[in-house]
Amino acid sequence: MAVDCKGVLLLLLFTAALCDGSSSSKNTQDQPPHIILIVADDLGWNDVSFHGSDQIPTPNLDSLAYSGVILGNYYVSPICTPTRSAIMTGRHPIHTGLQHGVISGATPFGLPLNETILPQYLKPLGYATHIVGKWHLGHHAWEFTPTFRGFDSYFGYLTGKDNYYDHTDDESNSPEELGYKGLDLRNGTEPVWTENGTYSTELFSTEAERIIASHDTSKPLFLYLPHQAVHSGNPDNPLQAPQKYIDKFPHIQHPGRRTFAAMVSALDDAVGNVTKALSARGMLENSVIIFTTDNGGPAAGFDQNYASNWPLRGVKNTLWEGGVHGTGFVHSPLIKQPKRTTHELLHVCDLLPTIYELAGGDSTELKNLDGTNVWETISRGVQSPRVEVLHNIDPKRKTAALRYGDYKIILGEAYKGAWDGWYPPEGVTTNHSEEANHVPRWSGPLKIKCAEKPANVSTNCKPRDNPCVFNIKEDPCEFNNIADWNKPLVNFLMGRLEAYSETAVPMRNQPTDPRGNPKYHGGVWSPWINLTDTSVSTNELFGQ
Repeated sequence: MAVDCKGVLLLLLFTAALCDGSSSSKNTQDQPPHIILIVADDLGWNDVSFHGSDQIPTPNLDSLAYSGVILGNYYVSPICTPTRSAIMTGRHPIHTGLQHGVISGATPFGLPLNETILPQYLKPLGYATHIVGKWHLGHHAWEFTPTFRGFDSYFGYLTGKDNYYDHTDDESNSPEELGYKGLDLRNGTEPVWTENGTYSTELFSTEAERIIASHDTSKPLFLYLPHQAVHSGNPDNPLQAPQKYIDKFPHIQHPGRRTFAAMVSALDDAVGNVTKALSARGMLENSVIIFTTDNGGPAAGFDQNYASNWPLRGVKNTLWEGGVHGTGFVHSPLIKQPKRTTHELLHVCDLLPTIYELAGGDSTELKNLDGTNVWETISRGVQSPRVEVLHNIDPKRKTAALRYGDYKIILGEAYKGAWDGWYPPEGVTTNHSEEANHVPRWSGPLKIKCAEKPANVSTNCKPRDNPCVFNIKEDPCEFNNIADWNKPLVNFLMGRLEAYSETAVPMRNQPTDPRGNPKYHGGVWSPWINLTDTSVSTNELFGQ
């Protein structure tokens, strides 16, 4: 029988094309995933509807969270610079010298240059690396800024806060930097003067969408999107949002909380727009979207803001659960068991090794990390390799906290105990919007339920005098100090803190340097130390 060689050849070619499955986009199995890491600034536990907020609907965040994995037992540092350093290095702030406070505008220190950071790990794996938004890891010398540390591009601001519209940072809330004010918006190393009047949440979303639209999809993308929202802005006008968002919340009577809700809503839309941009490029099906806050919310007017951590105790920059229990989720079609909440113990230090493994690296080869690859925990629901979380050891404040298993120890006092309480959200709590109810859900929102508050709740724990211990699984709202009748447990937890303390490096914080005042740099927050100058000290060189 004669064989039609031409027909066989065509059949083989057709079959190969079907197996290859490639058209305009590359086979997702042949390429590491695009990784989108979104950081919200100062978002509280009770500021998203997937945690049960009945004031603020967040339909875009909810859609990603409910179809992915909600992180129900996930911890961050109590304030932003330490958390951002942990994201970038996988190392705890006690090991990078960033365990106390934040980097203000004119202080000459930063994340040390001898630390390898996330984009520097990803570039050898073939990733394009971009950052849009807040840096806050040092800018006294160019070498500390993003495009000198592995990012291909940078559009954003260097300090800790800005006016949402004119993009200036006024550091006058710090007595040492009274009157230090200047533009803080850059494209790469160049100041951007043309966006005065553009709301930063929308500005950063538009830039992220532009990066996605122009990305060469034949290589994987790492997009780090640390939003300004919902941090308060400059002291003279701390909470800002477009009127169209403020008008969505007439049911919230408190003006501060209403504007804060508007800021959250704008952030929610920004995340939705980025998700749509990924989908439009055919990138979403091979993407991992990680969403996290950097710390707990500044509630009840703390830092001129009105976030909510209810029913958790405390606020931003405290070691209570309200300061460190992070809002987060992971969304990806690559998750094997999606549409669930994980209650496995996770920490922000785990993000770097997890991302590195997803990107095609071997996280076991990374040295001196405090985090662990937890992708199998997120994707398949296996038990977390983590059994404890060090919340912080601050040698200047003399505060510390650690969780081991279900138990948490806390000692020392921040703000003389002024922010140790429980702060319900201001305004009417009935949500008159149906927006959040249109999101497909596999279950109800993740709500934390507290036991009945005991009569002695304000007196049974005085951490400035003695360590307090709580069973966080049974008492997530930190009502009942059990230290007095669990001395062996107290001793064990104190031993864990002491072991960590022995590994800590000195704080890198430095006093204000007047040379950093923007008035000496054309009215722009800019680097002011030249590290190539032979007269530069070792401290300046390494960010101390």
